[in-house]
Amino acid sequence: MFISIAPMEGVFDFVTRELLTSIGGYDQCVTEFIRVTTQLLPDKVYYRYCPELKTGGLTKSGVPVFVQLLGGDPNLLAENAHKAHELGAPGIDLNFGCPAKTVNRHDGGATLLKNPERLFNIISKIKSALPEDATVTSKVRLGFTDKSLCKDIAQASCSAGAAKLTVHARTKVEGYKPPAHWEYIALMKDNVKLPVVANGDIWSVEDYLRCVEISGCKDIALGRPAFAKPDLALQIKAAINKTDNSPLSYKQIIEKQFLPFGKMSEDYKDEKFAINRSKQWSKYLGRTYPEFESLFQTIKTEHSLEAIRQHTLNSLN
Repeated sequence: MFISIAPMEGVFDFVTRELLTSIGGYDQCVTEFIRVTTQLLPDKVYYRYCPELKTGGLTKSGVPVFVQLLGGDPNLLAENAHKAHELGAPGIDLNFGCPAKTVNRHDGGATLLKNPERLFNIISKIKSALPEDATVTSKVRLGFTDKSLCKDIAQASCSAGAAKLTVHARTKVEGYKPPAHWEYIALMKDNVKLPVVANGDIWSVEDYLRCVEISGCKDIALGRPAFAKPDLALQIKAAINKTDNSPLSYKQIIEKQFLPFGKMSEDYKDEKFAINRSKQWSKYLGRTYPEFESLFQTIKTEHSLEAIRQHTLNSLN
């Protein structure tokens, strides 16, 4: 069983990866996408998106962090994949799933799903530019406007030599609207000979079990659910292994995750960034913890990280 933290732009940055993997349960992370458009990017860009490159491509908890690239030019992507590999990335992940309009207008993300042959060409070119033992993985959706090409999309990744395929169980047009169509992941899985990882709407242990039953995939990637329930991976693994694992309490999340998150985010960038990210995370956590829903209402107009810290501490009383 394999559980990864799915890449989410503006969410799973270096700080979030460090804190979530410190809890345990996760086997891999993927960076926010690095956009490749016109040039071979300088080293500093890779170190900015993936500071873990300075520590062997691992979080402090020893979890590997793959570098994710996004773009439509096979040659440029191959050059940049080679750079990331040389800098120490444990693997290269390719973003063929981002639904953002700006990204799609600039020939990146899910727009490539309209023509699965383009996935094949990109993955093949990157594989040829890297050592034989380098790992290249693919992240896709079920299609762009509909699901008619889902098998072709899976086969393109497999035929090109991707080591693993992560499938978000919606089309680009469906965005993140429920439900996730896990049954289409099963169709894709049955048509390839590489590991398939299911992604989309796995918010609980019960959701995981239903996803396994419908998709046939025991391996999953958690995005928004991991942000809303930081110990979800541990809960799923405990349920499968039939071991004891008490969910983290509100107090534990505050002390082990949320308060360190603010300080680490400020150190990573600046106070304004830390304030905005703290508000963002408190809103997500409100889905699991009612106390965070109340805390978000209290801090959403604050402009000081110290004020947010004080409100957070007061919420424990």
